[in-house]
Amino acid sequence: MSIKKQYLKTRPICKVTFRLSKQEAWDAKRIFIVGEFNNWNETATPMKPLKKGGFAVTLALKKGWEYQFRYFVDRIIWGNDPQADKYVYCSYGNCHNSVVSI
Repeated sequence: MSIKKQYLKTRPICKVTFRLSKQEAWDAKRIFIVGEFNNWNETATPMKPLKKGGFAVTLALKKGWEYQFRYFVDRIIWGNDPQADKYVYCSYGNCHNSVVSI
């Protein structure tokens, strides 16, 4: 898993690419990224399958913010990103959410 941040010089935006390798994708058919940036909508942000396996998506996020998120695999399994900037406890799901800091 990887998170790549590309800060834009002319706007207060950072393009963040979330990537899961073939091995990290858990043999998934579909993966969604779900978080504060899409109001925790479970199907709003599908990740795109990559030719060599795995999945990726790029989002434009505001600088100076932190966003909690998780991966939703095949609409069954929830997962975190081990490359997240930090993790926070979520009482709603009795779990920890990944956090990306911009």
